[in-house]
Amino acid sequence: MVSVVKNLRGSPCFGFNLEKRLPRFRVRVSSVSEGKSVLVDGVGVNGEKSKVFGEGNGRVVLNGKSGKDIGRKKLEPLWDDGYGNRTVKDYLELAEEFIKPDGGPPRWFCPVECGEPMENAPVLLFLPGMDGLGMGLILHHKALGEAFEVRCLHIPVRDKTPFEDLVTFVEYSLRSEYAASPNKPIYLVGDSFGGSLALAVASRNPTLDLVLILANPATSFGRSQLQPIFPLLEALPEELQVAVPYLLSGIMGDPMKMAMVNIDKSLPRAIITEKMSTNLTALLPLLSSMSDIIPKDTLLWKLKLLRSAASYANSRLHAVTAEVLILASGNDNMLPSKDEAQRLSTSLRNCKICYFKDNGHTVLLEDDVNLLTIIKGNCKYRRSRKHDFIKDFIPPSMSEYKKAVETYGSYRYYVSPVMLSTMPDGKIVRGLAGVPSEGPVLLVGYHMLMGTELVPLALEFLREKKVLVRGLTHPALFTQQAASSSNEFSFFDLMKVFGALPVTPSNIFKLFSSKSYGLLYPGGAREALHRKGEEYKLFWPDQPEFVRMAAKFGTTIVPFGVVGEDDVAELVLDYNDYMRIPVINDLIKKSNDESIRLRTDMGGEIANQDLYFPGLLPKIPGRFYFLFGKPIETKGRETVLKNRDSANELYLQIKSEVEDNIAYLLKKRKEDPYRNIVDRTIYRAFDTSIDEAPSFEV
Repeated sequence: MVSVVKNLRGSPCFGFNLEKRLPRFRVRVSSVSEGKSVLVDGVGVNGEKSKVFGEGNGRVVLNGKSGKDIGRKKLEPLWDDGYGNRTVKDYLELAEEFIKPDGGPPRWFCPVECGEPMENAPVLLFLPGMDGLGMGLILHHKALGEAFEVRCLHIPVRDKTPFEDLVTFVEYSLRSEYAASPNKPIYLVGDSFGGSLALAVASRNPTLDLVLILANPATSFGRSQLQPIFPLLEALPEELQVAVPYLLSGIMGDPMKMAMVNIDKSLPRAIITEKMSTNLTALLPLLSSMSDIIPKDTLLWKLKLLRSAASYANSRLHAVTAEVLILASGNDNMLPSKDEAQRLSTSLRNCKICYFKDNGHTVLLEDDVNLLTIIKGNCKYRRSRKHDFIKDFIPPSMSEYKKAVETYGSYRYYVSPVMLSTMPDGKIVRGLAGVPSEGPVLLVGYHMLMGTELVPLALEFLREKKVLVRGLTHPALFTQQAASSSNEFSFFDLMKVFGALPVTPSNIFKLFSSKSYGLLYPGGAREALHRKGEEYKLFWPDQPEFVRMAAKFGTTIVPFGVVGEDDVAELVLDYNDYMRIPVINDLIKKSNDESIRLRTDMGGEIANQDLYFPGLLPKIPGRFYFLFGKPIETKGRETVLKNRDSANELYLQIKSEVEDNIAYLLKKRKEDPYRNIVDRTIYRAFDTSIDEAPSFEV
């Protein structure tokens, strides 16, 4: 029965019903005759009769309009990605419905929660793990549905399609999607067994533009903990099959991580413990459904399928040309996923690892793993053959903002930022009211030691103005060498989620043309990695690098100063100190020679853009102070600022105002009675009605 149904947001979603009893999912069948179209009567979203055209590649047209033409929208910062609204409990409850036999073959379905994606969204094909249900992305449906056209593969529990036939089935769908949109990448998200399937399909299609996201791929099945289960299952009496789900649950995933998915980490620890206990208790009765999802005879078949898939994929790794991102768990009791990720990264041409040391095998069903966040943080999301930092950018969601606050909230608490801005009439006020509310806007300022001001600046703009400030950063941040040695999701990855992009002329051009908010530090790495005694000294180039381009788009420039680095840490080892230490100096020189170099055509101190980690000694925290100066309008001055002398005059004015802002803050902070964290803590203890302690009089 073909139907047209409303998804959770009221947008139309087209597809074939698995059965009427599955209210949250509708399927698009790719198992209809290949290349043939079917015409049937359907029910429209308003109950009206409509004609629905279904094709072999799963695309559907309603009254001449495809799903692509309906419900387009633009995501704003702090949009709702739905992460935490679904849990493993939902997965197990729906599994009880999905496992009921319907006599059908493997097929694709579109989760209703995914809704309609943004314009020109690429297709994402999810290849499930050993369960075969295709619901392994249930925690991520809403978020992924904004960025992708999601298709999930469903392999019925009793189905025994050979691995080679599954490869052919997925391959046909892949080529159909490519034929429909040859200029867009196709994403294959493979979970465990699905990872082997994704690699197998990619090896047979080296000319297609593919991006593979592999969650603990089962290519290491030969070294799996499942190997000893073969003889045990064959000898297991029928009456003891009830033990199968509990046997599997011990190696599949981390129950504690699963139980934490929908719990707010900002709650008191006692409440978190109570909620986690409740979630675990609710999961236990549902574990019995595992024996229905993977009964004994099916489990034996699945294990043979895993062995076949691993062998097939491993023999063809050399032919894989796709981009690959591997999600590897450190507590995987089913597969040696960490070691396997390292092995695959040396065998595949374009492979990156994201490591989750505390997660189990079912990483996509566990806490602290938001798949869309990981894709964005690794710069893997694109809608054409090349990643575009402006067109392909998806603003941070509310859950990503909450995660950032949770992770770096203590830092914000310690530095307790004071935000001041200047109104057009020159009056200084508390907060960010003086910063324009419409772009394009360019914030230009001083880069404190190690960029310690970035977190409070970005979070305060989102909190107060709901505005995302996109930082123009050193291109070295986006190279493979920038990844941490542990390959874990890092602060630098989070910066990319919150809009960081390489500082290049083309990116600045696109940023201004999109009327965005940009953050620029003319002093660059030399200023952020300054030497002893150089606190609050600007290291700017002699010539303007941004003024004329800003004027071309009528960008409002806001100069700002910030102080406080000397209140949180003392610089004990700087670049000059390291250069006097044998071996270490050679390592720093070698690392910088291999990285991207900026401003090589310049002279003086600004040309010294060497990257290194200074030695810091933490202090009892003081406070950060920001002052955003009077906005400088360039709109209407395009002709004047084309002149180099006029542009240079404005550039010097901006630099002078940044220095004046710093001088003002250095003077005024001496008047702050709550500059020390001890004084602020005492104040908060007696006045809990506000988040921040007051500071000096403006």
